Amino acid sequence: MKIKKNVAISESGFIFNPTTGDSFSTNPIGLEIIRMLKDDKGKDEIRKTILTKYNADESTFEKDYYDFVMMLQNNQVAEETE
Repeated sequence: MKIKKNVAISESGFIFNPTTGDSFSTNPIGLEIIRMLKDDKGKDEIRKTILTKYNADESTFEKDYYDFVMMLQNNQVAEETE
């Protein structure tokens, strides 16, 4: 998963996609995940970071991560990498 290069992301979690003109906002954990995706971190590294930092359980992470990245893809903010 990769965040598209032309997508602007502010420090407060405001996301702007100039291709579609759409804007979104995300919470601090979503912003952290987006930053890790921008830094080319893989799902396993993101999982480890979130589970450790937020003391979350694995099944909740899996569901929430899947939902979040699908939302990013559906809104043309991210794309699947090879």
